[in-house]
Amino acid sequence: MQCEMCGETIRGAPKLVRVEGAELQVCSKCEKFGTEVQQVRRTDLKIPARGATAKPASTAAGAPAQTWHKRDMFDFMGGEVVEDYADRIKHARMEKGLSQKDLAMQMKEKEHLIKKIENAELMPEDDVRKKLEKVLGIRLVDAPVEAEAEKKVQGNLIPTLGDLTIIRKVKK
Repeated sequence: MQCEMCGETIRGAPKLVRVEGAELQVCSKCEKFGTEVQQVRRTDLKIPARGATAKPASTAAGAPAQTWHKRDMFDFMGGEVVEDYADRIKHARMEKGLSQKDLAMQMKEKEHLIKKIENAELMPEDDVRKKLEKVLGIRLVDAPVEAEAEKKVQGNLIPTLGDLTIIRKVKK
């Protein structure tokens, strides 16, 4: 097992430590950076014997039991970034006549980030992707267009009090 903080192989039992709210399995060197968390021992789990392979649980009918998994950030994403994102970004940047440095300045990001994204060494995060889409006028996400149009159009719009009032500053 590797230390989740430094990446070194853990010799002996790992320590469960809370560092800035995150619980990490760390080595003895890194345990000083957080506070140790008491591990709860579960007695209802059976540990398979060495050499034995774990088989998935099955229902009485013989079908595999449904397994539940935690949702992660990818479950909440609207679509996936297209595979040729680097080419699209580079092509759109060159069409606008911008250098990587100019693009970085417009986006208020580092030039090194733009270089890595254009060389497909780094997948742009959501905030950077949105900036790129806005500045270059391109789409980097494969999402059904109909779904986005349905989200924007709502059936019965009800005006709120803020829609009806006009706020004016009082001159002193």
